[in-house]
Amino acid sequence: MTDSIAERIAQIRAAIPPEVRLVAVTKTVSVSAMRLAYEAGVRDFGENRVQEAEAKQSQLQDLTDINWHLIGHLQSNKAATAIAHFDWIHSVDSLKLAQRLDRLATEQSRCPRICLQVKILPDPNKYGWTVPELLADLPQLNVCESLNIQGLMTIPPKA
Repeated sequence: MTDSIAERIAQIRAAIPPEVRLVAVTKTVSVSAMRLAYEAGVRDFGENRVQEAEAKQSQLQDLTDINWHLIGHLQSNKAATAIAHFDWIHSVDSLKLAQRLDRLATEQSRCPRICLQVKILPDPNKYGWTVPELLADLPQLNVCESLNIQGLMTIPPKA
């Protein structure tokens, strides 16, 4: 397994430009496998559940240069924990959530990088802004001083 993880990471790195950030999605992955990925050079780990990430973070405290990414849906009742535990939040899906995160980030003296989740096509099964909703909310998002908005996270429709 050790060679397999390191080999796969090396293959991926060889196929992408050096300026592209590789985020290893580690939901349901063991801490030992994460350590192997870390040894192979991965520094960005994506989790979709706040509780699972907290448990893994406590076991990987000795690896101080990890960037933690929340990639799953964030419920507002877990926003304070997410601000405390993640460097990136990829799934900010509403103005209300962005404003809550901004308030909490200010209180915690944090400045997480975030991506705004946008639905390219209407889909009642997905979270996020529609394009017109996002355009309408941009002025209010622009005043969120403690959030470092990096871009958009979109989920294309199934082909």
